[in-house]
Amino acid sequence: MIVAILGGGNGGASAVVDLAQRGFQTRLWNRSAPILEAYQQAGGIRYDGALGQGLGKPRMLTTALAEAIDGVDIILVCLPTTAHAALAAALAEVGTIETPVVLNPGHTGGALAFAEGFRRCGSPPPPTAELSTLTYVARKPEPDSVRITAVAQHVWLAALPGSEAAVTAAKALYPCAEPATDVLFSGLANVNMVLHPPGAILGAAWVEARAGDFTFYVEGMSDGVGRALEALDRERLAVAAGYGHALPDLFAEMQSIGTIEQAAARDDGLVAAIRTGLANAQIKAPDSLSHRYYHEDFWYGLRPFLVFADIAGVRVPVAESLMQLAQALTGNAAAPEGRTARAMGIAGMNKQELLQLLHSTT
Repeated sequence: MIVAILGGGNGGASAVVDLAQRGFQTRLWNRSAPILEAYQQAGGIRYDGALGQGLGKPRMLTTALAEAIDGVDIILVCLPTTAHAALAAALAEVGTIETPVVLNPGHTGGALAFAEGFRRCGSPPPPTAELSTLTYVARKPEPDSVRITAVAQHVWLAALPGSEAAVTAAKALYPCAEPATDVLFSGLANVNMVLHPPGAILGAAWVEARAGDFTFYVEGMSDGVGRALEALDRERLAVAAGYGHALPDLFAEMQSIGTIEQAAARDDGLVAAIRTGLANAQIKAPDSLSHRYYHEDFWYGLRPFLVFADIAGVRVPVAESLMQLAQALTGNAAAPEGRTARAMGIAGMNKQELLQLLHSTT
């Protein structure tokens, strides 16, 4: 099976290593040539960590999108969600895409926004499925290498109506993916939407003063941050319940993924469990307020969450406050549109209309 992996960063590099080990033929596309040149010079992607140590070798490295996806069985998108709209437009320019697309991850509202990106270009969207979170915990210590500290043991999988082929494709790539009811379920199961914003806001002064020289999930995970996390998570679960979904809480979700240890005790509290998770223990904090923990997890995580909360008629004051603080901290003038209702193609919809869209069989 041939897989085009779009994105040469942490997720895409990890996917090359993982999928090649499991017998898939991989092609790696990235818009920026220097990222691929570093891999080319190394003879592949150097890796260490949870998948061992070695050199991952994709069958193709290319900046030509049409070449990367020609004749493949699956298109795996491992780009930051901030790039989804631009990627949809670039794929639409290539031509009608019928190959199943898997967003790894979709973040919150990913499949909706990706499909809307095609429609804005006058093209039918391809079969599209999304995963609730990235299937790897990884960082690139050097331009030609990736350190993979964990591979997800469980993620949620959902697709837009008519995208059964994409669900099948996602299960072929990631047997750990459990089908969810709809993309509201998978989008609201996005761990980073809850895990990053409280620490990013409450630790902003430390981020600027230390330029990220502290561990985000250990030193930055104070008891107060933990209480804010729990409050935000309660709002997430309330919004999910507003759509009839009973989601696991953050403790259970992270434990199923593998970023909270199985031996962790609930009685010790959420923040203690996060601090002792081995997968995230060495990950550094953002080095500035322009880091993706601010840009992506607010404008492409909390912003669509607020849209879904509003449609469901559920009050989420903690999420609203965090979003307002993010806008103030990073500067309103520079704030991107993000994943709004319009960007997801659901502007003006009520709850019944949204659920009908996501469950339609026509």
